[in-house]
Amino acid sequence: MTEHQPPRRTVPTEAAATASIDIAAAPEEVFAYLVTVKGMLAWMGQHAVLDPTPGGEFSVDIDGVPVRGRYLVVDPPHQVVVSWGHAGSTDLPAGRSRVSFTLTPHEGGTRVVVNHTGLPTHYLGGHRRGWDHFLARLRLAGAGHDPGPDPWFPGEQER
Repeated sequence: MTEHQPPRRTVPTEAAATASIDIAAAPEEVFAYLVTVKGMLAWMGQHAVLDPTPGGEFSVDIDGVPVRGRYLVVDPPHQVVVSWGHAGSTDLPAGRSRVSFTLTPHEGGTRVVVNHTGLPTHYLGGHRRGWDHFLARLRLAGAGHDPGPDPWFPGEQER
């Protein structure tokens, strides 16, 4: 007689954050905000080093958080994929997760879908809040408006 074994349950250790926005600008215009220092800093970060070629450097300092990774896919004006992590972190080290930005024409503008995968589960809430915050700024910047000073201050989970 065999003993009944309960099903094994696994606790997820990785999560994904997905968000989207519509921007009143053509994909070609919005794309520049993902691959140029001037464009990136208009909506996210205070310092950036960007080399938008596959394997090129993706470094953005966001309120004291040194985000480090590499450009993995650069397909103008449709998609950018970068590796993402925090320099010096053991939970989310440089390049551990992936962020894809997919741009599609939509009703006279551009729909931007961000999918951030490979996040440790305890980082999910903070990154969801972060993407909501920064995509609202991208919506303004991408449409040619000044989003103003960035009030973002990351919580402990983002650091």
